[in-house]
Amino acid sequence: MRRSHTTRTLGRGRLRRLALTAGGLAVAATALVTGANVLVTWQGGRHCVGGPEAAPGATAAIVLGARVLPGGSPSHMLRDRLQTGVDLYRSGQVQKLLLSGDHGRTTYDEVRAMRDYVVARGVPAEDVFMDHAGFSTYDTMYRARDVFQVREVLVVTQAFHLDRAVYTARALGLQATGVPADLHVYRNAWRFAIREWAARCKALVQLHVLHSRPRFLGPVIPITGDGRVTDDREAPRY
Repeated sequence: MRRSHTTRTLGRGRLRRLALTAGGLAVAATALVTGANVLVTWQGGRHCVGGPEAAPGATAAIVLGARVLPGGSPSHMLRDRLQTGVDLYRSGQVQKLLLSGDHGRTTYDEVRAMRDYVVARGVPAEDVFMDHAGFSTYDTMYRARDVFQVREVLVVTQAFHLDRAVYTARALGLQATGVPADLHVYRNAWRFAIREWAARCKALVQLHVLHSRPRFLGPVIPITGDGRVTDDREAPRY
């Protein structure tokens, strides 16, 4: 009986230590995630404006891709980003549009839908650059710097995504200002906001730990040139 009691006591001690260790790890993980989100939100948010009318002048606006519908038309969220980019171009705040999205499959082409939208609204094709390999925010900003030679830029996306996008751009050396494209209320927007918690942590790891390279780079295509060279229907893919 005495041995059994001792065994039970030792077992409870081990369980207590395991519980304390697990609790400590959970607290530490929560603190790290919270700290990462506060850092990215604060640092990125410092360089965001309230709307297009408050944006400074820049060489180009980077319009970040989003879902394209099965028929090939932009989703509501993507359409609002594109319209904001068009408005910045029409107002003279930017001279070029860099449309960056996913064109990793022949059956799915975000940048074609993006290009067709802005050209149909009066942006000359020579001022529209298509980034076919903008598979992530990180890839987009890295390629904007190294492929398209962008330096001063306005970053266009919805507010839930804007802080991270601007933080990433500036961490990679771009003089970036964020411009929100929230022209409507979006269905299930809370899901995107929740996903951002993990995405901000991932961005910090990519930028400051892994120093990742994008999936594709390619030859230099200066943003000051003619955007039609990036149109895969008029020029070879890069």
